[in-house]
Amino acid sequence: LLRSSQPLTGPNRRRCREDEKLLGAILDEGERGFIIDTRSAQAAKQARMGGGGTEAKSSYPQWRRLHRALDRGRPLQESFIRLVEACSDPSLSMDRWLSRLDGSHWLGHVKAALSTACLAAQCLDREDSKVLVHGAEGTDTTLLVTALAQVILDPSCRTLRGFQGLLEREWIEAGHPFHLRCARSASSHARGKQEAPVFLLFLDCVWQLSRQFPFSLEFGEQLLLTLFDNAYASAYGTFLCNNEKERSLCKVKESTHSLWAWLNQPEEKQKYLNPLYSHNPLVIWPSVEPQSIQLWQGLFLRWIRPSQHLDDAWVEIQRLIEGN
Repeated sequence: LLRSSQPLTGPNRRRCREDEKLLGAILDEGERGFIIDTRSAQAAKQARMGGGGTEAKSSYPQWRRLHRALDRGRPLQESFIRLVEACSDPSLSMDRWLSRLDGSHWLGHVKAALSTACLAAQCLDREDSKVLVHGAEGTDTTLLVTALAQVILDPSCRTLRGFQGLLEREWIEAGHPFHLRCARSASSHARGKQEAPVFLLFLDCVWQLSRQFPFSLEFGEQLLLTLFDNAYASAYGTFLCNNEKERSLCKVKESTHSLWAWLNQPEEKQKYLNPLYSHNPLVIWPSVEPQSIQLWQGLFLRWIRPSQHLDDAWVEIQRLIEGN
């Protein structure tokens, strides 16, 4: 599973023979691979006309290109704002609330992300093919797909330690611009040009996986909520800056503490473990049918819906598991 951090063509639509050689070397003779482009075919065509995008199919004869458009930037931010507004209005009737929830299109983004990740996972697992995930900049929807595909495929990424390593590798080191994307509160009405809840969308998709496979993830919802909170406001340096170069220049590792070091303390770690966890070596294929994708109430309604009875139930589950 590969990700592309830049367009497959050079400036002014010149062929990038280095990329052609690289992708050609990945595949054996007669082997085929898949390029999953997270832009629409029309967007890729427009980018190509402007000097970027992707090259002609003839330049990559062993690769099959599949377009699976995923929204990013302003459309995703607007969708999230509409969802927050619906969840924050207690005066709405049930019909009106459901209408606004549907109108936000947030669950549609969740479905699209999971569907694309499943496509990548299917190409790897069932077709036994190499997969390159390609996007506009390689730091948003590309990371979303590659990270989700690994959670679906790899049981080690579903452990607490493995999931932390996945985040470090696929989001932080790969250059997701947390400072730009999470500049203000996620619920802010401000519409900054660079803001977009891509990382939140990833956490929501992981929550969907944890709900559909309650025994297969070693960590629970509380970890996902903690990660969301720390991506936007944190006492730790893990999500600071936009890339490794900025973190090096700002000496983030030398001057701040790591979120992972705090989470992995024995007394803290216990709060984030799933007491129902049982190692599952199999691939977990999520359902993306409309009835299977649900609103993450623990996040979007946590300031409205009392959670005490759910917290008490969780404690009781832990007690029963430990007793047995």
